[in-house]
Amino acid sequence: MRTSSETIRIGGLELTLVRPEEPESLLDEEAFAHDEFMPYWAELWPAGLALAHELPEQLEGLRVVELGCGLGVPSLVAAARGAHVTAVDWAADAIELLRENAARNNVSLEAVLADWRRFDGSFDLALAADVLYEARNVQPLADLVSRIAPRALVGLAGRPYEREFLERVRQLARVREHRKVARIQLDHAQREAGD
Repeated sequence: MRTSSETIRIGGLELTLVRPEEPESLLDEEAFAHDEFMPYWAELWPAGLALAHELPEQLEGLRVVELGCGLGVPSLVAAARGAHVTAVDWAADAIELLRENAARNNVSLEAVLADWRRFDGSFDLALAADVLYEARNVQPLADLVSRIAPRALVGLAGRPYEREFLERVRQLARVREHRKVARIQLDHAQREAGD
């Protein structure tokens, strides 16, 4: 995989990011036939950047998970701001590159190879950016954000399935859209009743 390096600025933070030079060269017909796997992780998507820009400046000590992290820019920013970050993606190359980028930027995070739709845990804040590109991701993401963290930030990209997701989540939580990010605050009474 040929890579290129660039420096990005998120607020007052500067990150050096190495990423695939030609993401389309990563297409794998066998992986696509198995689970419609596309190397979406290899792109620097606007929704991920928007999410990274909307992260609070102070995350010291918070347990944060990023679902479908791809290049993991929000994870890198959260870790640089003091959060204990778990970044999850089902692409082994994404996880390997995120570990390299974390080391390159002197931040500590846990990068986990797993299908985020089946991931579990307990966190203070859940992050996801542009993971609603297929209908099959709507219910898993709605279930996860209502179960694994009392708050979530979801980067929106104008995909057709985002409205359905937000409507489902609104049944359990308060949702505010600011710029291209949905801020989700779970109703604690409903969360505890669902446990």
